[in-house]
Amino acid sequence: MEVIHKIGRRKTAVARVYLSEGKGTITVNKRAFADYFPTATLQYKVQQPFTLTDSENAFDVKINVFGGGITGQAEAVRLAISRALCELNEEHRSALKPEGLLTRDPRMVERKKFGQKKARKKFQFSKR
Repeated sequence: MEVIHKIGRRKTAVARVYLSEGKGTITVNKRAFADYFPTATLQYKVQQPFTLTDSENAFDVKINVFGGGITGQAEAVRLAISRALCELNEEHRSALKPEGLLTRDPRMVERKKFGQKKARKKFQFSKR
């Protein structure tokens, strides 16, 4: 099996994932996976595609991620891994799709408008 390269995005985070056969080591930005994503929730999000497809220790994953915050990065990585697993075996799609792991989350930060305090919040209005 050759290396499978996929991209996942969430908000402003972009994750490039390189999936290859191995023992299950995950490297994020040349650091250990547990060091980069310290909380158990983020680690669960990243490993979710592997647990759903029963392939926890089957692949080595090299991840390059930038932009956004740590949660957005974890969700971008999850999308990229899910896409890579679907390219590897089309049967994984039936396990990942109902969980919503193959859907690109389109929610972005709304831009700030001029003459306003934030995107929707206005300056205080004074009648007199």
